Amino acid sequence: MRKLLNSELDRLSAEEFRVAEKTPLVLVLDNIRSLNNIGSIFRTADAFLVVKIFLCGITATPPHKDIHKTALGATESVAWEYRKDTLGLINELKEEYHCLAVEQTENAVMLQHFTPESGMKYVLVLGNEVKGVAQEVVNACHGTLEIPQFGTKHSLNIAVSAGVVVWDFWAKMHREGGKKKP
Repeated sequence: MRKLLNSELDRLSAEEFRVAEKTPLVLVLDNIRSLNNIGSIFRTADAFLVVKIFLCGITATPPHKDIHKTALGATESVAWEYRKDTLGLINELKEEYHCLAVEQTENAVMLQHFTPESGMKYVLVLGNEVKGVAQEVVNACHGTLEIPQFGTKHSLNIAVSAGVVVWDFWAKMHREGGKKKP
């Protein structure tokens, strides 16, 4: 097998991305410390046509060299907005979106059992690397999703968690297979 060249990957330009049909998904980053994690989440959002990322609390915003290092330009394609107060944002968004915290909670829906409903728009809230999603934000959400884990650790890196849940969401929305074209 021959590896494909970048020129063979049929990628969207930043302008084409902006006008492309998006996955009905918004990400909220609740007090993320690591700029590299932020940049990685931007790349994941770009890969799966996420509508927007909200950067909340202590979460840094572009432009920043450490975000850029892992985002590789995705801060130019993915829409984003800064909000100081995550709870206020969730209370605002839940009027239009089904808000789910990605967190380990009582009665969390395990990711493999979650099926997004067609025609519904979603928000996924991802939390701080140490403290997770703030309890008040969890309380304000419609529910929680948990990534099942079977080893000795009880957590995944936040950028890895974002990749897992966004891919799972996208894959379930596009069960017919193949690459979604704008």
